[in-house]
Amino acid sequence: MDTSQYLSMFLEESIDNLQTLNESLLQLEQEPDNIDKLNEIFRVAHTIKGMAATMGFNEMSELTHKMEDVLSQFREGKLKVTQQVVTVLFRCLDTLEQMVNNISEGLDESTPIDEIISSLEAIVQGKEEEKEEAVSIKEKLSEESELVSQMNEYDMNVIKQASDKGFSAHQIKIVLDENTLLKSARAFLIFKSLEEFGEIIKCIPSADDLENENFDFEIEMIYLTHKTKEEIKEILINISEVAEVQVTDVEISKDLLKNQIESKPEEVKIEKIDKVESTISKNNIKPKEADKDVDVKKQKKVHQSVRVDLERLDKFMNMVSELVIHRTRLEQISTNYRLTELNETLEQVARTTSDLQDLVMKIRMLPLETVFNRFPRMVRDLSVELDKDIDFIIKGQDTELDRTVIDEIGEPLIHLIRNAADHGIENREERIAKGKNPTGTIKLIAYQEGTKAIIKVEDDGAGINVEKVRAKAHKIGINTDGMSESDIKNLIFAQGFSTNEVVTDISGRGVGMDVVKTKISSLGGTVDVISEEGKGSTFIIKLPLTLQIIQALLVKVGEETMAISLGYIDRVIDYNENKVMKTDNKEVIIYNENVIPLIRVYEKLELPKSNSTKNYIVIVKVGEKTVGLLVDGLLGQQETVIKPLGKTLKSLKEYIGATIYGDGLVTLILDVAALI
Repeated sequence: MDTSQYLSMFLEESIDNLQTLNESLLQLEQEPDNIDKLNEIFRVAHTIKGMAATMGFNEMSELTHKMEDVLSQFREGKLKVTQQVVTVLFRCLDTLEQMVNNISEGLDESTPIDEIISSLEAIVQGKEEEKEEAVSIKEKLSEESELVSQMNEYDMNVIKQASDKGFSAHQIKIVLDENTLLKSARAFLIFKSLEEFGEIIKCIPSADDLENENFDFEIEMIYLTHKTKEEIKEILINISEVAEVQVTDVEISKDLLKNQIESKPEEVKIEKIDKVESTISKNNIKPKEADKDVDVKKQKKVHQSVRVDLERLDKFMNMVSELVIHRTRLEQISTNYRLTELNETLEQVARTTSDLQDLVMKIRMLPLETVFNRFPRMVRDLSVELDKDIDFIIKGQDTELDRTVIDEIGEPLIHLIRNAADHGIENREERIAKGKNPTGTIKLIAYQEGTKAIIKVEDDGAGINVEKVRAKAHKIGINTDGMSESDIKNLIFAQGFSTNEVVTDISGRGVGMDVVKTKISSLGGTVDVISEEGKGSTFIIKLPLTLQIIQALLVKVGEETMAISLGYIDRVIDYNENKVMKTDNKEVIIYNENVIPLIRVYEKLELPKSNSTKNYIVIVKVGEKTVGLLVDGLLGQQETVIKPLGKTLKSLKEYIGATIYGDGLVTLILDVAALI
């Protein structure tokens, strides 16, 4: 069988499923009694196993099979959910992810799985002796029944919780008449009658056997309901061809169960009991002591979607960009030749192009969740490795950004979060001594602000020690005279800067913050730090929502035309030579009673000065900094398509790209962050 056509589908599905497993395992570690979550993990692991086996990836299938063994031990109550066991399961997920990556990149490398498989087998074998407790409960039911021999601790949990909610559990044995012709139809009627008033949690024979008439004339089941034994008997005996009915109570003493079910303040919600409750309420039956707060599970609306190759989306974006350029050219021709009859059609074309542009932008947008969802697992591993208690909070993961930004933002955020866990959050003893909560908090917050997306990484740790940063700056030759405290704190983004004396696996090499700054600048964004010693630090990243088409102000610099993104511009003011002053050998202007540094852009770019008599100052804001850029003329606002500069000019840091305007003029787009 040719499986190549299914390979991309397999890879995408596997990546999604592994992410789901990561999230679900984290949740299960927090809520060990959450049976719904356990069932979900089991289902997803089973899907991965099936898909891997179908595609012929046997190692992957074998490893997932061993994982299922451990998960079934959880489900049967033979194994407790502990940090050690979850850590081994996480190692399995990492190995599976490595396998998927190797398949994706076409590598034939085999990933060693023997060690992990033996770890999993050791977990499974080490817990066999815990079966005994469940046996004593089964004996309480009935010693001879085959039904009881198939019951596990999961079923016991269901019965226990049902009894807490006022339901009774009954063991029912039904014998059909020997002359019954359609046994499966009769069994269906029995089930239908019973499920009106409760829930069947265990049955012998199985549903398949009943459907295929693969059974004699006996049906045995465990049934949860508010009805009495007599009422159940009456319901069943009135069904024709039912010869005999036996109903006995299932009584489980609390002593027998106290070791198996630990009482928690948050009650474990079990799907089966929820179903019983909804059945009861649907039929207007008043329970004995039914809870008033019944959880009604809301059905999630299924959105239909199509997977599209990213390359196609990029081509689509490119074609829309070209369309914008030609539209601008047409508008220019129409204006030059005063072709009024063209104007109306051009307005329609402009509207349609704008709508198409908005649409392609929205298609390219992805929620930050696609990046954020890997961090809870990372923080969990860091807290184990550093032996610190860390509470990780995520807000605003539905904020959308351009796919290009999403692809690149992961690495800087990893550095910032690792830094917060290692440098920021103190150890338990230190936090207690300072009167803080022994559990540190790291927050990852995202939201939209105008044309920018803001991402904050906050921690309530030690904060930045200004003196330590100043000392380190002097050590590596940075002069801090005349710098504000905020400027000194932002020095941590300088190349090779680290205040950590000890280099660890997590941080301290001085490359992290430098990488963060460089990467975010390359995305047209900025990063700043606000920190208070002893209280914690906040890193604020500002990013453009999209990198392809921007609104820009065209300016003259010397004799050249340049573009500046409107996202940075605060306002434009007239230039007056008399208002320029010097401080610390640097030019500044006073605007709104604030001292603003002045940059003569033509000098910075080493261009000849223009002869223009009318100059302007464009006041730009980059993060917390406000700077005035002196330009030699304004040429108006224009929709600008950003084209990359290519490999040859890639090293030009002052420009984020170029654009082509309608008259064929190639214009460079200034990188304001790099300029200042």
